Amino acid sequence: MTEAELFAHPDYPVPGHGKVWFAATRDRAQLRFASWRPTVRPVRGSVVLVQGRAEFIERYSETIAELRRRGFHVLAFDWRGQGGSQRVVARGRKGHVGWLRHYEADLALALVQMREKLPGPYFVLAHSMGAALCLDAARHGALPVSRLVALAPMLDLTITENPKAASRLASLLFWLGLGRAFIPGGGDTAIATKPFDGNRLTSDPARYARNSALSASARELSIGDPTIAWVRTAFQLMARLNAPQVAREVRVPTLVIAAGRDRVVSTPAIERFAARLKTGQALILPTSRHEILMESDDIRAQFWGAFDAFIPGEDGAIDAGVADTVPAVSAGEQSERGLVQRLAGGGEDAPAPGGAAAVP
Repeated sequence: MTEAELFAHPDYPVPGHGKVWFAATRDRAQLRFASWRPTVRPVRGSVVLVQGRAEFIERYSETIAELRRRGFHVLAFDWRGQGGSQRVVARGRKGHVGWLRHYEADLALALVQMREKLPGPYFVLAHSMGAALCLDAARHGALPVSRLVALAPMLDLTITENPKAASRLASLLFWLGLGRAFIPGGGDTAIATKPFDGNRLTSDPARYARNSALSASARELSIGDPTIAWVRTAFQLMARLNAPQVAREVRVPTLVIAAGRDRVVSTPAIERFAARLKTGQALILPTSRHEILMESDDIRAQFWGAFDAFIPGEDGAIDAGVADTVPAVSAGEQSERGLVQRLAGGGEDAPAPGGAAAVP
């Protein structure tokens, strides 16, 4: 995608009235950004959405709309090498990053864009790889936000049987000059376009079908499997975060939400990390798979109950033209709030078969 625009799927449109632009990191990588104003008042601040590997802005349309209905400005961006941001290898379907510092530069740019374009207070909602990068930034003062919600952070992998051996192999292959090669057996097919049955991401067939349709239609936004260099970078990040003292260094109040049926990242590793946080708590959603924001309505209601209890509201001036209505709170969200307040209130391709109708 060479112009600053969002992909318009006829059945799953992105929220309207957004702004889209490119900005360059300090090492000149061009990243795609998008932002939206809230649809209610009072304005409560701004939320930065930080996605995981192989994702893109359009996949979060439902979440963006829900945040806007809660009174938040929203900023979203694509990491380098995926979505609408600059590809860093000739074969653009490879999920590639060369070094950990590249992702750190991407996140730093997103936080600069946040402060330049959106009003505070600032919050981060991050998933998987993005959540891990935000936790790492938060431990050395590089995440200047009021609160962080980290969903299924990538602290250890369950997708491989022997992570230590995989880490050593990735490092060896990287230094042999194979960093830009796919992982063994890897290819261009986007994970979201694989069959629903047996998928590791969500138990919700409708949202899976939606994401599959998006990935199939917007091939230029989708990527396939990761490269050797990406795997090496991921293991470096996870090793850094699993050092015993690291969690205690996180100074941003943090709510960590893990998925009880996660078969991508390790929920026990997340629990151990959260237990060491000085300014955070953990909540486990026992029936959720890895992509909590793409899960079924009842699981998502538990998430939103936790989010609403943890993220404080703050009155602010309302922009002209923003609606007066207050976002509705579902019965499922209300039922979760008491529990969560006690826990956290203070602190290729074709669409995959087996899908269902569009989510309203």
